[in-house]
Amino acid sequence: MNETLRFDVMVVGGGLVGSSAALMLAKRGLKVGLFERRYCGAQASGVNYGGVRRQGRSAVQLPLAVRARAIWDRLPELIGTDGEFVISGHLRLARSEADLAALEAYAQVANPYGLDLQVMSGPSFRRRYPWLGPAALGGSLCPGDGHANPRIVSPAFARAARVAGADVREQTAVTQITRDGEQFVIQARHDSGVTIEARADWLINSAGAWGNTVAGFFGESIPMEPIYPNMWVTEPMPYFIDHNLGVYGGGIYARQVSRGNVVIGGGRGLGDGEYAQPLTGTTRTVMRAACELLPRLKNALLLRTWTGVEGSTPDDNPVIGPSQTTPKLLHAFGFSGGGFLLAPGVGEVLADLVIDGKTSTPIDGFSIKRWSGVAAA
Repeated sequence: MNETLRFDVMVVGGGLVGSSAALMLAKRGLKVGLFERRYCGAQASGVNYGGVRRQGRSAVQLPLAVRARAIWDRLPELIGTDGEFVISGHLRLARSEADLAALEAYAQVANPYGLDLQVMSGPSFRRRYPWLGPAALGGSLCPGDGHANPRIVSPAFARAARVAGADVREQTAVTQITRDGEQFVIQARHDSGVTIEARADWLINSAGAWGNTVAGFFGESIPMEPIYPNMWVTEPMPYFIDHNLGVYGGGIYARQVSRGNVVIGGGRGLGDGEYAQPLTGTTRTVMRAACELLPRLKNALLLRTWTGVEGSTPDDNPVIGPSQTTPKLLHAFGFSGGGFLLAPGVGEVLADLVIDGKTSTPIDGFSIKRWSGVAAA
């Protein structure tokens, strides 16, 4: 059986970025087709740590992060669920005086964007956070940041896109993309054997760790490599972690959900670019360091570990914006492990670019042209 479809916009990749773009475009009246080779939100978008944070991002990301953060407050009306989003504050810990100085310097950069960072140390910090170990000398609190459940949020955006009128095709692998005159033509195959030919005026590449495959059809792959963030969760414990926690320099992050389970991450798992698995050695090493910051974790039982496949760029910033080779092709991939907060904002930006031809959010720093002349990894 064959199907022939026609859309205004086709989206390749049903992660949180692609589903957000499909939702925003459908809500603005466009006919949208979304193609996902597995299930929407089942890849990195659904298995990440769940941090909803602006703090710690590069200056080039802050305007987009601020726009995206505002959307998180509207999740119930937008996607029908709050996704267990909690405004817990994000506390970025310092383990040395040099870290504290870096947090102070970062606050000078970030606070003009409205983050309201509060850098603390000394006895007042220790009194406020008695549950932190002596390895934490101080920290920077962003009170408006928080965390959410990616297993709920990511699929919910795809469902909302479908309700808004988008044609969401799961288990449908895109095998070829060409440009025929003024239109893009996709060849795809559903797991049932049904083949699809779809046409559209616009194409959005939101294929995540596989974004280079789509970009490669148009001669502009970038130097990107797969990463496999390693995470785990404990048994339910008495509630003690007030904030979503990070550490200056990275390597450890932790949050506690209302049921008492502590979600912890750090280091990398193992993968082959297609599939991934967590590493026991990584979990043990990072958990020892986590216990120095959070002594109450020392006797906690770990229930499970996991990882996923994400695309990482050399500068840790995503590619967002127009193709440099092909009109009406937009890229949005390579989020380097930091796309969960940003994705709803990226969806709005992509809708702006399709409908208005421009966006009020600065995105020049994310242009794919920064890799012009650089061989892809």
